[in-house]
Amino acid sequence: MTDFIREYWESQARKHGAAHVASWGDNFAIALEVDTIAQYLKDGDTVLDVGCANGFSAFRQLERHKLARLVGVDFAASMIDAARAAAAEIGLGEQVEFHEGDVRALAFPDASFDVVYTTRVLINLPTWEQQVQGIGECLRVAKPGATVILSEGFWEPLMLLNAMRALVRLPPLVEHDFNRYLKKERLEEFLAASKLAYRVEDFSSVYYLGSRLLRELVTDPAAYPGYSNPINEIFYNIERDYSGGGLGVQQAYVITKPRETAR
Repeated sequence: MTDFIREYWESQARKHGAAHVASWGDNFAIALEVDTIAQYLKDGDTVLDVGCANGFSAFRQLERHKLARLVGVDFAASMIDAARAAAAEIGLGEQVEFHEGDVRALAFPDASFDVVYTTRVLINLPTWEQQVQGIGECLRVAKPGATVILSEGFWEPLMLLNAMRALVRLPPLVEHDFNRYLKKERLEEFLAASKLAYRVEDFSSVYYLGSRLLRELVTDPAAYPGYSNPINEIFYNIERDYSGGGLGVQQAYVITKPRETAR
């Protein structure tokens, strides 16, 4: 990861500490992401949270499940400092641990975890080749039969959303300098070639429709800085009951690692 990307996340941790804003200001999108990942965790699992940031989402998972062990890794030292401080304040003890780490070279033995998940981590890698390297590492440290969840930002839904915005003369949404959204087509070709079974959780389409399109048609966005527009919560609540449509920039690819081979 290039220095400016690392420094951006270091500065986010120094500025925001344990708050969700350190990783993303969109608290409703984070909640949808947490809900989606939570479906694949169960009591007694050993879990690796790759790109844990300040631990905000990891703590939400520990509220829902009695995990045997949750390990969080992040390449920003300030994020790990914030996560450890928050864990100590909450009093989680040995339930959770946080380490500096790089998704391209995870410091764990093969077949160590029941569930491995990324949260908007691969999009911080500048090339597809490095993203594949990160995916390979997640698969390597997962046990045979384990679940690997890639909760990431994707290019095609962004283009679809921008096409809709263009129809009503709204400017396009763009990637941040520190993001390189994955191509769904490319990822699916890779998974098929690797003979990996997967399913796609399109958990944010309705929410994106409301919070990235309709909000600008029916409210004055200038009146609501950041993600404070009240329409966001309305569509978050709708999203929890209805989804789909391919507009969700944030989606999760849920991969089952084969039992017969270790990757």
